[in-house]
Amino acid sequence: MTATEDPIDLLARALAQTAGLIDGVGVELAGHPTPCRSWDVGMLISHLLHDVRQFTVRAEGGRPDWSQPFERVENDWLHAFEAGAEELMDAWRAAGDLSGTIEVPGMGMLPARFPVDQAIAEFAVHAWDLARATGQSTDGLDHEVALASLAWARGALKPEFRGPEEESHSFGPEVAVPEDAPPYDRLAGFFGRDPGAAPLHV
Repeated sequence: MTATEDPIDLLARALAQTAGLIDGVGVELAGHPTPCRSWDVGMLISHLLHDVRQFTVRAEGGRPDWSQPFERVENDWLHAFEAGAEELMDAWRAAGDLSGTIEVPGMGMLPARFPVDQAIAEFAVHAWDLARATGQSTDGLDHEVALASLAWARGALKPEFRGPEEESHSFGPEVAVPEDAPPYDRLAGFFGRDPGAAPLHV
């Protein structure tokens, strides 16, 4: 297994680039809109902080409750995210072999690396969201992280997960994006974002 095929390595890279984007966000942008439905920048970053905690629960063998609400964090975003990311990476490194299978409630038996791949995709697509919302470039984001995330999502994000937000669906309809578009634009489109929309940050 090469470094780029190792899901733990890809997760570390996804977390590092997310931290880099958070570092580029000033608190004055907290109320700025994002491509995520109903979330401004402050809520998106608060969601990312919630994500690292929930994924750590999974890495430690627990069952995260994704339905639980999360609190809005107003400041010290980078320190909180980096601390959470370090705990998450430590938990997965301690988890050992990811070559087997695990049982995921509601989904049956899946590869043991499934929650790692899920986390990679989560942080990759929200990296695009945060960059678009705050005027940061997506050109330097890790293409291998995006391509791995897209490959995972195409197998895991089923049509029944898509629909109106008011019906508690997490994802909107897929937005058609050319196959020769940048990887992060293709990833965003698959997750229901429109890469062709006007930038949100002015």
